[in-house]
Amino acid sequence: MVESILIDAGPLIALVDSSDNFHGKVSDFLSKNKFRFISTLAVFTEVSHMLDFNVHAQLNFYEWVMFKGVIISDINQNDMPRILDLTKKYSDLPMDFADATLVVTSEKTRIRKIISLDKDFNVYRLPGKEKIQNVFYPNVQRRHK
Repeated sequence: MVESILIDAGPLIALVDSSDNFHGKVSDFLSKNKFRFISTLAVFTEVSHMLDFNVHAQLNFYEWVMFKGVIISDINQNDMPRILDLTKKYSDLPMDFADATLVVTSEKTRIRKIISLDKDFNVYRLPGKEKIQNVFYPNVQRRHK
């Protein structure tokens, strides 16, 4: 059975943008590890915005999502109180909306692993002070925010 894992915007951007400093590391990591990717529409919006310099990069991203089977986790009005609480709690970072939706998705799905280029996921905590493990973290040397 393939393990489900959350995926953040940074690795998705790096995967599609060959000029990104992390392109090779992300491509290599994802080719060596087979996952069922879960993300949110907020993350996809962030990726699309960051790739707006090239419509072909955006199209490559959409095709990769379609063919690799990235599942879009539903975030709705009922999740807004938790997103508001998280954003207030981590306002010193600050936590962006996409990250908040990933934390909420982790809580809803019980998925406790993520692929991210952000060190912020070392700070974020779930109820009970549980951590979301960034499986790409040993390869992270920067924060892209």
